[in-house]
Amino acid sequence: MTSKHTIWYHLMALVTVSIWGTTFVSTKVLIQHGLSPVDIFVYRFVLAYVCICFLAPKRLFADSIKDELWMVGAGFCGGALYFVTENTALGLTLASNVSLIVCISPLLTAFLVVLFYRNEKLRKSLIIGSIMALFGVGLVVFNGHFVLKLSPAGDLLTAVAALSWAFYCLILKRLDTRYPTLFITRKVFFYGVLTVVPFMAFDPVHWDTAILVQPAVWMNLLFLSFIASMLCFIMWNVAVKELGAIHATNYIYIVPLVAMLTSWLMLDEPITVMTLGGCALILTGVYLAERRTAVKKQVQKA
Repeated sequence: MTSKHTIWYHLMALVTVSIWGTTFVSTKVLIQHGLSPVDIFVYRFVLAYVCICFLAPKRLFADSIKDELWMVGAGFCGGALYFVTENTALGLTLASNVSLIVCISPLLTAFLVVLFYRNEKLRKSLIIGSIMALFGVGLVVFNGHFVLKLSPAGDLLTAVAALSWAFYCLILKRLDTRYPTLFITRKVFFYGVLTVVPFMAFDPVHWDTAILVQPAVWMNLLFLSFIASMLCFIMWNVAVKELGAIHATNYIYIVPLVAMLTSWLMLDEPITVMTLGGCALILTGVYLAERRTAVKKQVQKA
């Protein structure tokens, strides 16, 4: 892979997480209009699945039952489990806690890769850069008002969400060498919706057309479905395939930074010196982690 191509994949990961950093505004608008977190997840994934069916290969199943089960795992970890646990946690603990804990996902991904792929080792630049970026996330999230209110249930659910995303990226690493990205992404949407069904026993989906026809609702749902879900999942899966799970997930540290800028532009929330310092740490940390190969291959990639 040439350095020119690598830059494009880094840019792809950066654009993806930047879009994801803006989704909290759309989600907040939809919740204010009466949709639940499960409603939002089901709508966005169903619409994304319908759309990607026109683009993805027509094959229905993976080459083996084992691989098909890995596809189920990808849909569950990257879809149902991640979104349900994170959104549920927002109702049980502080949003700042959720934002901070979710950002341990890159570190969890790094350690899981080393644990399951013994031919790979972490480099010091990755560890230093990740810790620096995580500290910067803390400054941005708390904005100079350090109020870490522990809520065991909510914080545990957030940690499960972070671990779930780490496992999702690990599963992608296993599948992306044997299947096209569009096929994998289509499967993620399908099994994401399928595996969220058990959660509906506790939080049924509400099909209220009076809510759905409101411009603020359907416009935000279209954005979450086609841009933040279909397009972003495709770009993210490509980035993980070409850069590796560790390199790609490091860009997740950018999400709170983009969320902060979006809040400033759209919600008139102030930016302080503390948050600017946090932004500098995030950018510096990501640069340190990405400027060199974070994982040194000992043998050729399987």
